[in-house]
Amino acid sequence: MPTTTVELLVEGGKASAGPPIGTTLGPLKLNIGQIVSDINKKTADFKGMQVPVKIHVNPDDKSYKIELGTPPASALIKKEANVEKGSGNPLADKIADLKIQQVIKVAKMKEGDLLGKNMFSRVKEILGTCNSMGILVEGKPAKDLIVDINTGAFKKEIEEGRTELSAEELKKLEVERKKLQEEIEKKKEHFTSLAKKAIEELAGKPRSQIKAKMIELGVPTAIIEELLPVEAAGGAAGAAAAAAKPEAAGPKK
Repeated sequence: MPTTTVELLVEGGKASAGPPIGTTLGPLKLNIGQIVSDINKKTADFKGMQVPVKIHVNPDDKSYKIELGTPPASALIKKEANVEKGSGNPLADKIADLKIQQVIKVAKMKEGDLLGKNMFSRVKEILGTCNSMGILVEGKPAKDLIVDINTGAFKKEIEEGRTELSAEELKKLEVERKKLQEEIEKKKEHFTSLAKKAIEELAGKPRSQIKAKMIELGVPTAIIEELLPVEAAGGAAGAAAAAAKPEAAGPKK
């Protein structure tokens, strides 16, 4: 009989014999416990991430082969950076810092999915993703690292495929991450205070005027959307609605 392929998505290191693995493989009469154990060993490095898994089964002798895909580059970057999500404002708010070795590591893990023909191109692809997520590399915006690589920087590290960091380097990156998070919180508190002051000073004014003042003060869009008051029923919105409402019909003659 031809080989049967089963495709699954499992959390790294946490596959179980329950659904979907048990229900999918049960009819094939395989040793599900052993397969789950093998999957967890192979996906242990992807803890907390969803990993594509293919199980190729020979129905005749019940042998199988497990083939792993890799999580999206963004998920791998978040793991390296120890963050849960990318920046909501990547141009202004940087949420973490990585070393070039970590970028090389992600590029190697995603090698089969990237467009670059060599490691230099693939590293620059990953740097592009870091840039869109608001993640620094080597202490500067990731897009600047692309320029540096184009002029010969980190040539040796990339050619040798260096991916290891010392415990001391990892500790420094964690300290930097916490520092960046504190800076973001301070900025948020500052702009929230400015926004609330504008709302107070312009109380009763049209919503558009309050919004314009917030923009003038440089308040980020997310904070504006969160704090901007809804137009009062008697304000501009109410007037517009009243103007659009047809007049009641008079008594018929």
